[in-house]
Amino acid sequence: MSAGTPGGGGQATATVLERILAQTREELARRRSARPQDQLAPLAGAGGGRFREALAAPGIGVIAEFKRRSPSAGSLHDAPELEAIVSAYARGGAAAVSILTEGPNFGGALEDLASARRASSLPLLRKDFVLDAYQLHEALAAGADAVLLIVAALGDPELAALLAATREVGLDALVEAHDEAEVARAVAAGASIVGINNRDLKTFTVDRGLAARMRPRVPPDRVIVAESGIRDAADVARLRAAGVDAILVGETLMRAPDPAAALRALIA
Repeated sequence: MSAGTPGGGGQATATVLERILAQTREELARRRSARPQDQLAPLAGAGGGRFREALAAPGIGVIAEFKRRSPSAGSLHDAPELEAIVSAYARGGAAAVSILTEGPNFGGALEDLASARRASSLPLLRKDFVLDAYQLHEALAAGADAVLLIVAALGDPELAALLAATREVGLDALVEAHDEAEVARAVAAGASIVGINNRDLKTFTVDRGLAARMRPRVPPDRVIVAESGIRDAADVARLRAAGVDAILVGETLMRAPDPAAALRALIA
């Protein structure tokens, strides 16, 4: 991810990533101590398969994202009402919803995921820095159908172990890559949903053609999701023509006065 979304790469972003990962580990230890894993009961209806199926449906699916702020962009909405925005995403035609649950840098919380589940029956993605299987059980308990796994934040053994754990607990995993090498790692690990972030993490510029160029490097039986820099229907049309299955859009929708209308315009 870019500095505006979970993940890292490049010298400046690596520093941000290391800081956020350290915070995540500290917060994870605190939460595990306060609520052991055996106290995390998954919500009825949560589970794997729904998220991937929604993205693999005909056409190009939109994962509409709710996030309050980001380290690079600051606040994205003056007073975001989560349930109202998630409901608007559903009315606008979203295939799934992404919820930022990281607190210190993005203003999110696990409670946001639970609120989103109350507001909508759409498949939900927990978007966070997932480093431990405990976080998978947290996601299930809050009503998630999928979690984000960031290649830049994980070594190959950790990525493989977490992918296996998602399957064991019944979650889908969106495995996010930022360049050719990370795409290869995601594919080799067996990711069935590969996210391509169009942001160059060394220059912080967005290359809107990256996901399209990476598409041939992902086997046709995998679902590919394009992320970052998707602003209008022309961007979506180019990605659809390139064979991209779905897109993840956050900032464009969060800044829109009418998220449902903005989403409908994006996929019109």
